[in-house]
Amino acid sequence: MALIHCDFFSESLGLSTSMYVILPQKTQGQIGMTGIAKGDSFPVLYLLHGMSDDHSIWLRRTSIERYVAPLSLAVVMPAAGRSFYADMKHGYKYETFIAKELPSIVRSFFPISSRREDTFIAGLSMGGYGAFRLAMTYPEQYAAAASLSGVMDVLNFANRKERMADAFLAFGDPTAQEQKQIDIFSRAEELSKQQYKNMPLYQCCGTEDFLYQGNVQFRDHAKTLKLDLTYEEEPGTHEWGFWDKKIQSVLHWLPLKK
Repeated sequence: MALIHCDFFSESLGLSTSMYVILPQKTQGQIGMTGIAKGDSFPVLYLLHGMSDDHSIWLRRTSIERYVAPLSLAVVMPAAGRSFYADMKHGYKYETFIAKELPSIVRSFFPISSRREDTFIAGLSMGGYGAFRLAMTYPEQYAAAASLSGVMDVLNFANRKERMADAFLAFGDPTAQEQKQIDIFSRAEELSKQQYKNMPLYQCCGTEDFLYQGNVQFRDHAKTLKLDLTYEEEPGTHEWGFWDKKIQSVLHWLPLKK
């Protein structure tokens, strides 16, 4: 695998930002790894971090590089601060950056496929919310989306005393209509009415996680809407041992072309 760190200027954000990119590489001489690189352009997984982390965290806390080596899959891990992956009311336009600008930048740097069927998005915690938020807002861009221990009930989460400042920067004091745009449950309802309603979704959460109840509620909501949701739960809390295990489940689940 080729691991690349990029610093670049974002027009959407109006500042310099960073990302890590894992690119497929055909290798046999790496100890303990065999890499595969098939075709002229690679499918891509946009992998989002949580609120307290940055673009380097998946590399530092999991073996994601080793897990994707046999898949011929590129992984893009952008920095998004504590933005909730929104166009912030008092901050930067991270939704526009991730959904619109970043794919063009990535494809200009690397041999990444532009086809919807080759484009996936996933994340943990705040990034789990972001992955579902972006996939349901731009379903024409993503073939599948995965949330690991995601902030599914984001409106209640935003009312937690310790999260109010972050939520205010991201969402301000949202109107009723804006709350529907923020809320994943409402976005799921909109998705269920569209031609992309069968987009595969993957959701998992530990049963001892403080976000567990919100995940169960979203699971039940998605089932009512007849969305194509794969849901998994097992004993676990909000921690990296759980996510290191479940990102492997996500990679196995992804509808990659063989």
